[in-house]
Amino acid sequence: MRLIINADDLGYSEGVNAEIFDLASRNLLTSATLITNAPFFDRAIERLGNFPRCSFGIHLNLTEFRPLTSSPGLQPLLNPSGEFDGDAIRSITLTPLIRHAIFQEWSAQVTRLIAAGHVPSHLDSHHHVHTIPPLLPILKRVQRRFVIRRVRITKNIYGPDQPVSKSLLFRKRIWNFLLRHWYSTATTQGFTSFREFYDLVAISGLGRWLRDDKSAVIELMTHPGNPLFQEETALLYSPWVGAGASTFQPASYSDL
Repeated sequence: MRLIINADDLGYSEGVNAEIFDLASRNLLTSATLITNAPFFDRAIERLGNFPRCSFGIHLNLTEFRPLTSSPGLQPLLNPSGEFDGDAIRSITLTPLIRHAIFQEWSAQVTRLIAAGHVPSHLDSHHHVHTIPPLLPILKRVQRRFVIRRVRITKNIYGPDQPVSKSLLFRKRIWNFLLRHWYSTATTQGFTSFREFYDLVAISGLGRWLRDDKSAVIELMTHPGNPLFQEETALLYSPWVGAGASTFQPASYSDL
């Protein structure tokens, strides 16, 4: 079984950048995604070439920092300071004007990474906004425009203490199916957080989700440098041999 260990939020801050690149230098990460409208994006892009074994994708954003475009259609998503207003995207009605503005903004975010000399290996998003069902057609337009055929799936592996309903899992299976087959897209078979994966492996509970598929590729989401995830980051630095880490092989999105 292969693991993609992806660090989200590259470019968010100096601290986030430093922690991600330190882990990558120790081969403890295999992938990362950049927020191209974040304040320290330019500082992050300067160092990508030092890590040829990592895949670097784009963390599509509609929830934080100032957008790269100025379309009036984005106004319902912005706070009085002109920055993205957290979860506003999850509470508004998506009109055609807003949909077009989101497409323009996401396109600008991808374009900025390409203009900096790096073609994204894959797409995911800040606060999982790309998995909001009404945004799937916009995501597919972005994929087609830039010919990006690797995308993070919606979460389909849950930790031992996380209750999840059958109806939610069914809806997620449908979304992941559409992601893979509406404009053919390569994905992992599983996606969860590093901490939840760690807890599952510690109790031999991973088989419930993947039926012991030895050929599966699983993506593990991490947030190095984020003060809310210090325990997770400490686990990344540890050998985590007690959780059976030696039975898994590293992979990146470039391997899909």
